[in-house]
Amino acid sequence: MNARVLLHMKRTIVLIAPSKVLFATPLIAVVLLGALTAKAQQSPDPRIADLVASGKVRVGVGLGSPPVAIKDPVTGELRGPAWDVARALAARVGVALLPVEYPRPGAVMEGAQANAWDVALLGIDPSRAAQVDFSPPYIQYDLTYMVAAGSSIRNVADVDQTGVRIAVPRGDISDLRLSRMLKRAELVRANSIPAMFDLLRTGHAELCAGTRPGLLEESARLPDFRVLDDHFGVILVAMVVPKGHAGHLAYISDFIDQAKASGLVQQAIERSGLRGVQVVAPTGNSGTQK
Repeated sequence: MNARVLLHMKRTIVLIAPSKVLFATPLIAVVLLGALTAKAQQSPDPRIADLVASGKVRVGVGLGSPPVAIKDPVTGELRGPAWDVARALAARVGVALLPVEYPRPGAVMEGAQANAWDVALLGIDPSRAAQVDFSPPYIQYDLTYMVAAGSSIRNVADVDQTGVRIAVPRGDISDLRLSRMLKRAELVRANSIPAMFDLLRTGHAELCAGTRPGLLEESARLPDFRVLDDHFGVILVAMVVPKGHAGHLAYISDFIDQAKASGLVQQAIERSGLRGVQVVAPTGNSGTQK
């Protein structure tokens, strides 16, 4: 018999195993049963008790950036390494994952003060720090340009010239960074990442700026365009929470550090098959989640 059978519960407990009989006193039985009951009724981590009570975590996600999330036009499924890590967070908390979708990553900030989401997936930028707090970053990749194959622009240093128009997704990291960096070139802002590529294809911009993984993926469909080898910045993607949610931030920060150290983030990147995406090194100070 492989199952353990409870034979006596008043004075002595007998557990029958395949090769031995174990007798326990009533006191030990009470302790064991109490421990099992406590484990089954364990209170949620107080830092995310509100999420557990609601039964869901709302995740703000800007569509169109492959390292973060793109949406399958047929199935509607979201995929991307950053999104996969969000799935793991929801599983760790033990709640449903509810995507709150925006047409581009930069538009996610519109929901920061409107209580539209509990956590979002965004690149770290100082201009966003007044409204949100950042977890440790977990994935990183370059920011660079795509130009026509025959363009005289060969590297980043050639870009900032009078008359050069650069298409960018409005409010995204490339927009924020270049707005601070450029002196002569003009930014042409689009309301989505596909619209940005349309500006380039139709000649309304000489080049477009974005993430290297996203530009490389798009260049496979645009043989008349190429991606520059160098970069004008590096983007660090983190989970963010609106200001005033220190408990959520602490829990998520612990989770991110553990996800990096365990290999979960690396596995998400490998599943995506994207080029140019890397794991940010663990900070080494992760706490212990409950």
